[in-house]
Amino acid sequence: MYNMNHESRTTNHEPRLPAGKAGTTNHGFTLIELLIVIAIISILVGITLPRFRGMQEEGNIAESKGELRTLQTALESYYIHNNSTYPSALSSLTSATPNIVSSIPPDPFAAANTTYGYVRGGTNNKFYVIYSVGAAGTGSATITSDAVVETNGTSCIYASNAGQDAQP
Repeated sequence: MYNMNHESRTTNHEPRLPAGKAGTTNHGFTLIELLIVIAIISILVGITLPRFRGMQEEGNIAESKGELRTLQTALESYYIHNNSTYPSALSSLTSATPNIVSSIPPDPFAAANTTYGYVRGGTNNKFYVIYSVGAAGTGSATITSDAVVETNGTSCIYASNAGQDAQP
């Protein structure tokens, strides 16, 4: 006899899964997808990192110039209050009477806690130069024949009563 029972004749319309995959779904990323994402992130970092470093260097230059102007003003104040003489060292500004500055700021381009360079010289020690080692970290300056001379390259940033810094 022929059985017409619908329950026994139902067909399964779901697609067949390969052996061992029954009842599982894919929730992860493939290796290729992960490698593509890593490559895109690497490219973006490669583009932004040099720009960030350039902005950081520009910020350090601006900081240096501002601090050098402040120290130059402090030196002129010292000169006025101390019988028309400049101090032998920048550290003298912290102990001067009247009190001029509480501390000498560190050079942003130099090693940790290294202050700006200071040289006085020229005719009767009437000239000075305060300098930062600059972005290269090797710049320095001195007074020769009543003028500022940059030594060890041209990367230093300076303030002086003997001439103006033309760069950076």
